[in-house]
Amino acid sequence: MKGSRPTQAALSRDTDMTKTDQTRAVIEGMVDGLNDHRIDDIGDFFAQGFRWMGNTGCGTKRGLQEFQDNWQRPFQAAFSDKVCVDEARLFMGEWAAAFGRQEATHSGTFMGVAPTGKRIQIRYMDFWKVEEGKISDNWVMVDFPHVLAQLGVDVFNGEGWEAFDKGERVAPAP
Repeated sequence: MKGSRPTQAALSRDTDMTKTDQTRAVIEGMVDGLNDHRIDDIGDFFAQGFRWMGNTGCGTKRGLQEFQDNWQRPFQAAFSDKVCVDEARLFMGEWAAAFGRQEATHSGTFMGVAPTGKRIQIRYMDFWKVEEGKISDNWVMVDFPHVLAQLGVDVFNGEGWEAFDKGERVAPAP
């Protein structure tokens, strides 16, 4: 790209690096809370008005109540015996990020798919902004196509780009 460049990392550029340890404590406590399947008191870690911004299929939750009612409760109804495993975490001032997986049993209807009883993995990435000791913003990517594939649904209808990967078998055109 020649010429002027778009502004990069505007949200994290001025982070207060002295807050790294506090941010780490909030995120580690929150993940423990999720693994304990806490809903009603999850506000110990999230600000009342925080924003939870997910990819398509997940939606955006504005505030603690929407997060509890429109994410946590439906998610736990669809997937029981859930455990969150962060595979990597990064902390920088008021910012934290993680990627990993949740391991869960498909025990309730999920996106129209009746319970299968299968033990599945739900891959994710999270970015959090922590202010005044609570999460104020949470950007989330949940790999729902991978979840659905484990439940027998191909959202790409055989047209996924895995076909381009080395060693992958390419299905013949009809």
